[in-house]
Amino acid sequence: MKWCHIAVAGRALLGVAEAAGSIELLRLVRSEQNSYTLQPFSRFALEKQCLALSLDWSTGKAGRFPHCFPVSRAGDQPLKIISSDSSGQLHLLQAYQAGPGMQAVGTWQAHHFEAWAAAFDYWQTEVVYSGGDDGLLKGWDTRTPGTPVFTSRRHSMGVCSIQSSPHCENILATGSYDEHVLLWDTRSVKQPLADVPMQGGVWRLKWHPFHHHLLLAACMHGGFTIFDCQKAIEENQEVLPVTLSYTLPNSLVYGVDWSWLYFRRLPQTHPSFCLGSSPGSDPGGKTADPVCSLKDAAQSPAPCFERLADADGAGGARHQSGGKLKPSPALCRGQGRLRASGVQICERGHSLEAADSDVSLVATCSFHDHVLHLWKWENS
Repeated sequence: MKWCHIAVAGRALLGVAEAAGSIELLRLVRSEQNSYTLQPFSRFALEKQCLALSLDWSTGKAGRFPHCFPVSRAGDQPLKIISSDSSGQLHLLQAYQAGPGMQAVGTWQAHHFEAWAAAFDYWQTEVVYSGGDDGLLKGWDTRTPGTPVFTSRRHSMGVCSIQSSPHCENILATGSYDEHVLLWDTRSVKQPLADVPMQGGVWRLKWHPFHHHLLLAACMHGGFTIFDCQKAIEENQEVLPVTLSYTLPNSLVYGVDWSWLYFRRLPQTHPSFCLGSSPGSDPGGKTADPVCSLKDAAQSPAPCFERLADADGAGGARHQSGGKLKPSPALCRGQGRLRASGVQICERGHSLEAADSDVSLVATCSFHDHVLHLWKWENS
């Protein structure tokens, strides 16, 4: 699933790649009860007897003001969607504000086995990248898709995650079952800028929406990791320092993403506690009592990272230093608005001078235990 970062007909759109072999667009609609629902907008069937495995929007490049969400897309210019399927094909679609919804632009055979990932080059949207279970990373010009622009065999197993940097032109991150994250300069793909071994297959990669050099990775049984790519990008050093790494016992982390919200810190002089918290809780939210967890979580100090909520199960987390952490959930609703412990969402249209760009929310989802976690991370 991926949100389109440009409003279509004044609405936010969510794209979903379905196991039934279709791409579905859902639009976010505000109801009379001041809540939101997702309603079907358009559906496109790819091929018979295939699974849709990935999708990407052509709108990923960050604007000058990345916190702003445009009211609508200018003119009748269509959005583009690239999708991949279990038969190894890529599908280029166009999505319109009105009229036919989605239309096929082109379909071509890209890989011999499952095409796990397809992604746009956000700076040149005629270019797309694909990764397959054949271990190949390929680049394509969608105007002449019959022959790849390049083919890389640097990964030794299936390539299952690709994302172009929305901030830095020519920068691409890829991940594979071979448990490596590679950072590329797309102007020369003979050798990657950096090659970092992980402790699990790299199923998802996400660039931070505001901090240009931060890269988030979902590493299956290796948990999830945040990298600082600044030295590799700006100084051509073959290193990706690990800013933070966590493992969740008995979990396979398949999905990760950053929140695009800005936050401001709440006043500390008169702490307000969530329902279920105790007067002994840290007003900064570091060791607040569980509020939204269905199971109790053991407490321990979390100096820079905190799990805010999960859908089921307590789990645990291991920091790269090896220290065992089990930060407890602390997500509540204050006056009808989502409030994470110690921070509050900056409302749209308000001045962002009070925003703390070092506070981020991270969502992770895991296999086996069927848990969606929401974390607060302070980039100190």
